[in-house]
Amino acid sequence: VALADEERVVSCRVWYSNMNHTMELMPQIAESLEAQNIDVASLEGVAVALGPGGFSALRVGMSVAKGLAMTGRTKIVGVGTLDLEAFPFLDSGLPVCALLEAGRNELASAHFAPVGERTKEDIICPLEEILETITEPLLICGEGVHGRTQQIKEMLGHLAVVVQPSPAARLWSLVAIARQRLESGQADDLADLQPYYLRMPSIG
Repeated sequence: VALADEERVVSCRVWYSNMNHTMELMPQIAESLEAQNIDVASLEGVAVALGPGGFSALRVGMSVAKGLAMTGRTKIVGVGTLDLEAFPFLDSGLPVCALLEAGRNELASAHFAPVGERTKEDIICPLEEILETITEPLLICGEGVHGRTQQIKEMLGHLAVVVQPSPAARLWSLVAIARQRLESGQADDLADLQPYYLRMPSIG
């Protein structure tokens, strides 16, 4: 959870949740607002990560974000989580591959050209399939890198530039992208905004 003004992030809270998303998220938001002496009605916008990610976490995050936007009668912006992971590195001069955990020993991945445009469709598959066609230097980032650095290096050798994940960096990316979109009048429609699952949850 982060709060930002026109110039900087003024509050940032990062924690690991054990499936108690609603019970943990709302108090963190309330405490952040109270610490900065801000009420919901004074927010100029609400930003939310769309996913892919855990079904429950995405559903709760979206519901809370929409609730804040409705209560504060303010604008809302949703940004894909793979975009957030890649954003800090899009000026590196290298193609970027962002990875997120997807369960079942698979990863969600997005590939970006050095100019920031996607070069292929986002997919969910094993790491081997993501990297098997790589023939040029590639910056690899995102939470899916955790615990896989050695495997990536073994597969790609000197072609791999591996950046370890930082949850706080993802928040800062969300703030930066949302600010850009709000300033350019590109807010999302509150009713239409939905999580980006990439793979729909299994039921049963």
